[in-house]
Amino acid sequence: MKRKNFSGGAVWEDIVGYSRAVRTGNIIEISGTTAVVDNKVAGVNDPYIQTKTILEKIKKVLEEAGASLADVIRTRMFVTDISKWQQYAKAHQEYFGKIKPATSMIEVKSLIDPDMMIEIEVSAVVG
Repeated sequence: MKRKNFSGGAVWEDIVGYSRAVRTGNIIEISGTTAVVDNKVAGVNDPYIQTKTILEKIKKVLEEAGASLADVIRTRMFVTDISKWQQYAKAHQEYFGKIKPATSMIEVKSLIDPDMMIEIEVSAVVG
């Protein structure tokens, strides 16, 4: 089965040894994605903006991999403050309200940058 890696251009990809996304056959896995844009965290202290920023990045890499949000079967949201769940959920619903993938929202102690409030992973199946 043919494998294709997709880079997001982050310096961390080579340091850690990962790809932004990997497509094997009709399966696409997208690595944990944060709201970093141009080496800065977008939407500092705004869970809704961070979530939307992440989902736009995910949408873009899905399209590069020959898929769309409609192909997403699972999302995993890792959040640093579960009390803000409604703000994360609002953005998630705007992108996935009609698609309704399986999902998890898990509170974690912290992410790699203290300004990051959420990290999202996605699984998709094309066709």
